[in-house]
Amino acid sequence: MEWTLSSALDNRTPEGVLKMENMTRRGLIVSGAALATGALLPSAAEAATGAISLKILSAGFIFGASGGSGVLVFEGRQYPLSVGGISAGATIGASGADLVGAAYHLHSPGDIQGIYSSIGAGLSIAGGRQAAQLSNARGVVLRLRGRQIGFMFSLDLSGMSISLA
Repeated sequence: MEWTLSSALDNRTPEGVLKMENMTRRGLIVSGAALATGALLPSAAEAATGAISLKILSAGFIFGASGGSGVLVFEGRQYPLSVGGISAGATIGASGADLVGAAYHLHSPGDIQGIYSSIGAGLSIAGGRQAAQLSNARGVVLRLRGRQIGFMFSLDLSGMSISLA
């Protein structure tokens, strides 16, 4: 039997059927591999992590104020930050803190902006070292560690405001 277009379309020849099965099998394998590869690659909508460093100065007697600066490193670029805040309550003294850590759940550099509150255990101070885990309304989580310099009865980072400078 001679091969013609109509016989191939009608699947009348074993060769035509065999070729179609091979093409279908290859197509499924290639499609499956493409889907699997795409599922393993992170999408642009997923959140990323950035590195952060802050220098904060605080002072007060009952009411306190804090301010400082910092840098966010996100996707290979550096973004200057401005830090500020006020506190009320058992605030006595003056101190400074140099903090470094990571900012999680960032979609863009602007997500770092906001007012932060303590989550989890909050701030712990032992021998001048401190660690804090803070979050803002955009879902960004800061995990910071560093050293406190000076004396302050209460160095509470809750209510700290961070903005792009």
